Amino acid sequence: MTAQKVCITLLMLAGAAPALAETPQQIQASYIAEAAHGFKPSAERGRELFVKQWGISERASACTSCHGKDMHAEGKHVKTGKSIEPLTPVVNAERFTDAKKVAKWFKRNCTEVVGRECTATEKADFIQFAIEGGKV
Repeated sequence: MTAQKVCITLLMLAGAAPALAETPQQIQASYIAEAAHGFKPSAERGRELFVKQWGISERASACTSCHGKDMHAEGKHVKTGKSIEPLTPVVNAERFTDAKKVAKWFKRNCTEVVGRECTATEKADFIQFAIEGGKV
């Protein structure tokens, strides 16, 4: 095979390869890196964030308003009525595998429910809670 054919074959294979998704642990690691030195994520703090009644929005006063208390089950958006896929990667392997989507939804949901953007530590704790199964 000529060098040119080898290059063309490699380029074709590279283009055909699916994009590699990140893992929840990799996305969580980026938030841990933003947090204070020595920070260790806590599923319990993540659970507290998930169930806390923030009182900012009357209809979406907690994450559980839309996601329910069981991250293994589908949720339902309180305003639109749209179905929300299960939040834990234990059940939904696509959760927390796209850093851009994760950042988008943290920003949107934290602003609406918490009344501000969540901190890196809160995000890492929340992901830890989801990774561990998200049982309230």
